[in-house]
Amino acid sequence: MKSLTNVLLKIFAGGFFRVHAGILLFVFLAMVGVVPPQYLIGYHKALMLAMDSSSAVMAIVFVIWLIYAIKSWHYVSGQIFAAGQHFLFYSSNSLSKQKQLKSWFWAQAAILSPIIVYAFITISVGFANHYYVLPVCIFLYLLILSYSSAVIYVKQINRLIDGNNQSLLLKLSSKWRKPYFSLYIYHLFDKRKVPYLITKGLSWLIITGVFYVFADVKTDVRVAGIAVLAVVTAHIVLIFEERKFEENALSFSRNLPYSRKRRFLNFIGVYFVLLLPESIWLFSRFKPLMAIELLFLALSIVMLFHCLLYWFGLNMDKYLQWILGLFIVLFWIIMFKLLWVLIPLNTVIAYWLFYNNYYRFQGVVSDKL
Repeated sequence: MKSLTNVLLKIFAGGFFRVHAGILLFVFLAMVGVVPPQYLIGYHKALMLAMDSSSAVMAIVFVIWLIYAIKSWHYVSGQIFAAGQHFLFYSSNSLSKQKQLKSWFWAQAAILSPIIVYAFITISVGFANHYYVLPVCIFLYLLILSYSSAVIYVKQINRLIDGNNQSLLLKLSSKWRKPYFSLYIYHLFDKRKVPYLITKGLSWLIITGVFYVFADVKTDVRVAGIAVLAVVTAHIVLIFEERKFEENALSFSRNLPYSRKRRFLNFIGVYFVLLLPESIWLFSRFKPLMAIELLFLALSIVMLFHCLLYWFGLNMDKYLQWILGLFIVLFWIIMFKLLWVLIPLNTVIAYWLFYNNYYRFQGVVSDKL
């Protein structure tokens, strides 16, 4: 148990103070610098006596301490599930829950140590001035806060990951047949709903803004082409996420007996589904022939952006530089109304990049990229 306590103190308590050293130093300086040095002891003694004698002041202080504790819960909970701490799930769980609680209790007490030190001085000042009830309440509050935190952490570290912990989408679709191209779509709606909704919101703003600015020429194919280019560019985060998901979760698919041509068409299917809301908008706004042209343009651009990542890997900085350069080039080609030249050109370049780089191993990529 002592070994576990030491590990928890080093990883979580030490890490918490390293990460929050700046704000803790600021709070300390604020507390000692709020009054002139000659009045500092008297000021804090008066504050401690107010806590010992006034339930209202004590309640306000308790709320502040609770906010600090919640901040620590957020930090520790995030660190528990970090890749570097996965060993705790099979090492600390070898101990009984009672021993785990004790270790986590001392770890949380260490995190709360600035509060605990100030609280114990407050309790001593209260006892010295014949206040007993509220100082005891302060002690019990900190005891409950530390123990409750330990219970939260122990529950997290002992929680099993099983099939019951699924989103509603996966539960409803558990018996559906899932084509290979749909796997990323399920992943997107299961784990990446917020980026998807932000992207679609941005897409809507782009469409609205472009056609508002160019209201006098809104039927011009160039305006529609620029809107499509901007919408696809807004999806670069989802495109990057797709490649990352492919490398992390679907790397085995390189061993499946599928040709590169079939795989390439599979990715077109992925992005067709992803761009389905924009496709509906195209066919509702433009004539069928023009809508088809713009849809093919969108798919050719998105495949070009996708296949670039097979060439230089999952490097977001480099990717953004290439996207910016391509956006400028594609913009000027669209301005010359060369959409039917651009569509096969994008597709051929994309397939060439895909064909020559698909089987290059990229390795597992961290979700923090």
